[in-house]
Amino acid sequence: MNAMTEMTNYRHEKVLFVNNEKAGLKAIIAVHNTNLGPAIGGCRLFPYESYDAALFDVLRLSRGMSHKNAVAGLPHGGGKGVIIADPSQKTEAMFEAFAEAVENLGGQYITAEDVNTTCDDAMVMLRKTKHLCGLPMNSGDPSPFTARGVWQGIKATAKVALGSDNLDGLTIAVQGLGKVGYDLCRLLHESGAKLIVANRSNKEMLAKAQAEFGAKVVDTKDIMAQECDIFSPNAMGAILNPNTIPTLRCKAVAGGANNQILDDASGLALKARGIFYAPDFVINGGGVINAAAEVDGPYNKEVVLEKVDNIYNTIEHILTESKKTGEPEGVIATRYAESIIYR
Repeated sequence: MNAMTEMTNYRHEKVLFVNNEKAGLKAIIAVHNTNLGPAIGGCRLFPYESYDAALFDVLRLSRGMSHKNAVAGLPHGGGKGVIIADPSQKTEAMFEAFAEAVENLGGQYITAEDVNTTCDDAMVMLRKTKHLCGLPMNSGDPSPFTARGVWQGIKATAKVALGSDNLDGLTIAVQGLGKVGYDLCRLLHESGAKLIVANRSNKEMLAKAQAEFGAKVVDTKDIMAQECDIFSPNAMGAILNPNTIPTLRCKAVAGGANNQILDDASGLALKARGIFYAPDFVINGGGVINAAAEVDGPYNKEVVLEKVDNIYNTIEHILTESKKTGEPEGVIATRYAESIIYR
């Protein structure tokens, strides 16, 4: 992969490759856009198979953060950090070195916890940079707010796709039982939904979901082909692609994972099948809404929840327009976001 070509294609401002051998850190920080304000986006830790795979992910994630922050009405651009490591390899030295790289960007990028990183990791980073959020003594873990926004978005999706936002009795297939996915399952269960679940690694979470929510457990390779009303992806991205879209047996897709659709052609293929899609960077904006409230302060949880709950209205509007015009939902949402970013 040619990094400069990819940066140009996605219109990134800056991409920083970090290699700190002493700390055991290999990382990439991507600043997509700062037109609206300092870029904000979490730090993800994942055992990428190569630098190219990590670069592909961080470029898409940071661009998605620009779109997410714009649609949410936040005074921030988009950025993202990825650390190339297995979660079992985490060390404080690794996070201190990552934080030093963030600090050296001089406030252009504000980081936070993300996949496989925690509030405790953020506290370690606080030793070396002030440019972070999601701290336990302030806004805290953003995942419950992300889950709440996804839940609201699923209700709005059901309203447009199925005629009612009442989830009681609907079957929802949830891919991924991380912090967001599990909390989402709780909200869906409380709303009366029947759950089918799959998780790539932590089998304990599957047993827990089965016991607490009566969820049906299936293998990860089978979750997308389950017959259901709504498929909810809450793991990694690019899962809606030419290989998987033909296997879907749902009426709509609405979940918290970033960059669910591989490319524009896949978005068109999903639309051609008559499957509604809640754009990921809109429906999963609850976490960054909460984190940004800490940065832009003073933090007010009630105001945050009001903004998170408004995700319902935004999703309903986008899906309704798509239903009327036939244009893919992702195209509509991206055009709206970029009209704000590049106005």
